[in-house]
Amino acid sequence: MNLQHRIDLMVRLGQYILANGEEWKAAKEKASYENGWFIPAFIDLSVQHIANSFLQPSTLKEWTKKYSLSPNPLDSKKLGIVMAGNIPLVGFHDFLCVFIAGHRAIIKPSSRDQTLIKHLAQKIIEWQPEAVNYVQFAEILKDCDAYIATGSNNSSRYFEYYFAKYPHIIRKNRTSVAILTGKETATELEKLADDVHLYFGLGCRNVTKIYVPEEYDFIPLLEAFKKYSYLADHHKYKNNFDYNLAIHLLNKKYYMTNGSILLIEETALFSPISQLNYEFYTDITTLRATMQGNLELQCVVGEGNTGFGDGQSPSVSDYADGIDTLDFLSKL
Repeated sequence: MNLQHRIDLMVRLGQYILANGEEWKAAKEKASYENGWFIPAFIDLSVQHIANSFLQPSTLKEWTKKYSLSPNPLDSKKLGIVMAGNIPLVGFHDFLCVFIAGHRAIIKPSSRDQTLIKHLAQKIIEWQPEAVNYVQFAEILKDCDAYIATGSNNSSRYFEYYFAKYPHIIRKNRTSVAILTGKETATELEKLADDVHLYFGLGCRNVTKIYVPEEYDFIPLLEAFKKYSYLADHHKYKNNFDYNLAIHLLNKKYYMTNGSILLIEETALFSPISQLNYEFYTDITTLRATMQGNLELQCVVGEGNTGFGDGQSPSVSDYADGIDTLDFLSKL
C-alpha cells in the first residue's frame, strides 16, 4: 500500500468512528464493560477526538508532508508497540504513526484497553486484506526492528533493558500542571475543570497540580469544578475519594472540597485519583522558568502555555514526551 492508500484507509476509519454504527457501538460497550474507568461518555470523547483531530483528510495531508515518507516503502520495519491503558485508545496515535510511515505494527495492547484497538484493526483488514501485513497483535514482542513502549517509571526500566540494542522510544510517567493568576474568567475555570476531571484524571495530559498566587480565592474554582460532581456517583472514583479523605482526616491535614474533589496543599506534581494538589507561588516568571525541561511534565496549562480546556485535545503533531514519533519512524 502506498502512502495515499494508507491515508485513505485512516480517513475511512475516522468516518467509521463518527458513523457510530451498531458494530462500533457494541465494541465500545464491551470496552466499557471490561474496564470500569471507561465510562461511555469518556470513550466517546476520546474516539471522537481521534476521528475529528487525527483522521481528517486535510489533517493527514498537512501532517505527513512535513516528513520524508516514501510513497512506496520497500524496506518497511517491524515495530513493536507496547500500549498503555489509562484512557480509551491512548495507544492509537503510536499505531497511526507506524501505519502512516509504512512500517508493520506488532502491538501488545494493555489488558485494560484492547477491545477498541483490535476492533479498529479488524475493520482496516476487512476493507483492505493486505493490511494484515501492517497490523498484528502479540502477547510477547520479539524479533522487531524497533520499539515504542509506554508504561510506568518501573516498567520503563525493563523496557530500556530489553530494547536497549534496538532503536526505541520509551515513555515513563508524566503528568500536567496549570498555572493560575487569579484573573481567570468563569469560562476558563470551567475549561480547567475539563483538564482536571476528564478520564477521571488518569491521563498524562490531565492536570494533577495547580500553582496559585498567595491569597488565591479557591471558591470560584470549587464552584466551577461542580461541573463534574457526577463523578462522585461512580463507585471506583468514590472509593478513591473516600479513602483519600479518610487519610487526610486521620492525619489532621487541611483540605478543601466541593464533595467530588479534594484540594490539598502539596509539593508533589502527581496526585491520587479524586485529589488535586496546589502550591502557592510569589513570582510567576521564576515559576515558569522552573517548568522548562521538567521531564515529569507532559504539558503546562495556563496563560502563555496550553490553553485552558485544551489539555485533553492534542493535535496529531502533539507528540507524547515531546518526541517526534513520525520523524523517528521516517529515519529508521
